[in-house]
Amino acid sequence: MTSSITLPPAGPYTLASARLHGALTPGLRRQPDGDGFVGCDLLVSEGHIARIAPPGAVPRGGETLDLAGRVVLPAFVDCHTHLDKGHISPRKPNPNGTFEAALQTAGEDRAARWTADDLRRRMDFSLRSAHAHGTVAIRTHLDSIAPQDEISWPVFQEMREEWRGRIILQAACLAGIDLYRDAAWFNALVRRVKEAGGVLGAVTWMLPDLDALLDRMFVSASEHGLDLDFHVDETSDPASVSLRHIAEAAIRHRFAGKILCGHCCSLAQQADGEADRTLDLVARADIAVVSLPLCNLYLQDRRADGTTPRWRGVTLLHEMKARGITVAVASDNTRDPFHAYGDLDMLEVFRAATRVAHLDHPFGDWIAAATATPARIMGLDGFGILRESDPADFVILKGRRWTEVLARPEADRIVVRGGRTIARTLPDYSELDDLMGAA
Repeated sequence: MTSSITLPPAGPYTLASARLHGALTPGLRRQPDGDGFVGCDLLVSEGHIARIAPPGAVPRGGETLDLAGRVVLPAFVDCHTHLDKGHISPRKPNPNGTFEAALQTAGEDRAARWTADDLRRRMDFSLRSAHAHGTVAIRTHLDSIAPQDEISWPVFQEMREEWRGRIILQAACLAGIDLYRDAAWFNALVRRVKEAGGVLGAVTWMLPDLDALLDRMFVSASEHGLDLDFHVDETSDPASVSLRHIAEAAIRHRFAGKILCGHCCSLAQQADGEADRTLDLVARADIAVVSLPLCNLYLQDRRADGTTPRWRGVTLLHEMKARGITVAVASDNTRDPFHAYGDLDMLEVFRAATRVAHLDHPFGDWIAAATATPARIMGLDGFGILRESDPADFVILKGRRWTEVLARPEADRIVVRGGRTIARTLPDYSELDDLMGAA
C-alpha cells in the first residue's frame, strides 16, 4: 500500500482505487464487499467531485494518485455536542465522576467563569480540533439559564459567522424543562432561539406536569417553526420514561418539525415489553435518536463505592433501527465534568460505538450514523455523503477495511475540504492555561 499521499495544491486530480462506502455514495450500482465498500476512482475538479466511477473508468484529469484501496469517507457530522462546556475539566474537575457531581460542578463553573471571552476561546479551541479531525457540521447545546443565555447566544452567533465555510454550526437551547413553568421567561427564550436561527431544546425529567410542559414546547415550536432537541432519560432508572411522553406529545400535536432525542439510556434497563411500547411510539412519531457512547460510558452506573459498573448506558440502537427509527451517534461533552476526555473526533466516536454497541457482524450501513444520518437530522442536504457535483469534502484514511480503520486512531488521516488538503495541526492545550485558574 502506498505509504503517503500528497494531493496537488491546485488543478484537477484523480484518486484511483479508493474504497467508498455504498451507503454513503448514492448511485453506485455495484455490489459492495462484506464491509460495504466499493472500489472507485474519483475525479476532483474546481473543488467538487466531478466524477465517481469504477476503477479505470474515470477520464484522468491532472495528476493521478493511487490510493491502493484506502477508505475514503465523507466529512463527518456531529449532531450533539456542548461547545460551551468544553475543556473546563482542568479548572473544575468532576470530584467523583458521577452525573450528580457533573451537574453541580459544571453549574458552579458556569456561574463563576463563563464570560464571553472565556466561551469564545474554548469554543474556538474545540472547533479547531473538530475541523482537524474532519468534521464539517456541528450542533451544540447552549446552557440557557438566565443570565447565561444573554452571554452564550451572542458568542455562538459570532462563532457561527467566524467559522462559516469551514464548519456549519447549529445551536439548541438547554435548560431543565421544569424552568419552562415560567411562561414569560420561556417565551423570551423562544424568541432568542428563533432570532438566532436555533433549535428549541430541554432536559426532560419525570415531573407531575411533564405532559403540560411538553405541550407548551410543542405548541411554541409549531408557532415559531422551530425543531426540537431533547436530553432524555440519561439515567439507569427504568421508571424514567420521558421518551414515551415526548413521542405521545409529538403524535398528539401532529408535530411537523424535526425531533431529536439524545441519550435515552433508561430504555436498556426496562423490561422488553415496556421498551417495545415506547419504541413503537417513537417510530410512529418519527423521532430521531442520538446515542452518546463516550459520555454515557463515562457517567452511567458510576459507583461512589468504587465498585465496577454493571452496565454501560448505551440505548437500544439495534431495536430502534429495526423499527426504522433514525439513529445517530455523536461526541457529546469534551473534557468537562460530564466527560473528562474526547476531542470532537467523530471517527473515535464511531470506533467506540462499534465496540460498545456491537455495530458490526454485520457493519451494514452503521457508518451513516456518523455522517449522512446526522446531516439529515440537521437538515443539511448533500452532507455526509459523496456525490457527483457536491463539494469535495472527505477524509482519506490509511485503512482499507473496517478491521484496519477501527484498529488504530488514524491520526495520519488526510482531511480534504473543497478538494484541497487542510492543515491538521491540533491546538495545544497550553493555549488555555490562563483560563484554567481556580474557579
